[in-house]
Amino acid sequence: MTDQHADRNDDRTFALLRELLTTYGPVGREDAVRDVCARELRDLVDESWTDPAGNLVGLVRGKGEPGAPGVRVMAHMDELSMIVKRVEDGGTLRVGELGVMNPGNFGLGPVAVLGDAEELTAVLALGSEHTSKETQQVWQTKPDGGDRAIDWNHVSIFTGRTPEELAAAGVHPGTRVCVHRSRREPVRFGQHVGGYFLDDRAAVVALLEAARRLRERGERPPADVHLVFTASEEIGGVGASYASRTLPGEVTLALEVGPAEPEYGTVVDSGPIVVYADAGAVYDTGIADHLLRLGQRLDLAPVPAAFTAFESDASQSKLKGQSPQAALLCLPTLSTHGYEVVHRDAVGDLAELLTEYLVHPRP
Repeated sequence: MTDQHADRNDDRTFALLRELLTTYGPVGREDAVRDVCARELRDLVDESWTDPAGNLVGLVRGKGEPGAPGVRVMAHMDELSMIVKRVEDGGTLRVGELGVMNPGNFGLGPVAVLGDAEELTAVLALGSEHTSKETQQVWQTKPDGGDRAIDWNHVSIFTGRTPEELAAAGVHPGTRVCVHRSRREPVRFGQHVGGYFLDDRAAVVALLEAARRLRERGERPPADVHLVFTASEEIGGVGASYASRTLPGEVTLALEVGPAEPEYGTVVDSGPIVVYADAGAVYDTGIADHLLRLGQRLDLAPVPAAFTAFESDASQSKLKGQSPQAALLCLPTLSTHGYEVVHRDAVGDLAELLTEYLVHPRP
């Protein structure tokens, strides 16, 4: 590939990543993200549809080689978000988490309240630092008052609306609240990209890029491949478990961000992480070994890892008995579940390894 072609591919990939990062997709309300994925996927697969669990599925028909494994590749559409617990008398919202994080992962600032009738801008607030013990939710977080980490009981959503106005906008317990679009623009710096919700929008882009490369190669996989853009991963792999149970195939392979930390021997570079185990399941060694060798053959500098505080669509599906075999590929990511950072080449390298695996799923 010439440098000019590489630049064009990088620009296309970043533009799609930016669009996905700035699109709201809280757990259970992934519709807008799914629409973007469906638009991109339509011309890259033989069929596509949305299943009853809210997953977007694309089918790439295989050659029907005897003994070749059917593969389900998954990347999740949902993002870490908040859910309204109650609307208080003054129009303030009390919220809880959807996914594993605390308010510090998001930071105080503007949020979008996705009412049934209207999208509202509001602010995730703690309260003034210039307060005493009387303002307990602030006092408890001060070094001289308890030095506690900010948790959901400390914060609230200031809407500037009355309860009646919120009701008219369709805001009620169960309404989703997301980091505001004004804070979701990705930034490119040096060889890296930073932004909220690279988990799992960067992997979604890698899956779409792999579908594009597979189509451009003009080579069919040996067996059918289902590309699955899953719903509700952040609360236990709900969509993935349904897809693994209802779609044919032997292998569920998830694409994820993966922690770049010394304890796992991983750093924020472009080489894909091949995961052998996480907190949910032990992945199939034969598949992981094969992925590692393919990555080495392609000079992608893949890194093996075993995660102890991590789960994926694939490990959830295997844990629940929905998939006989499972595998996991990750983009090395700094500050997972926070303001995340990946290497600018990580998406393309992950797509390259995945494409090669889909064409050659057996050693």
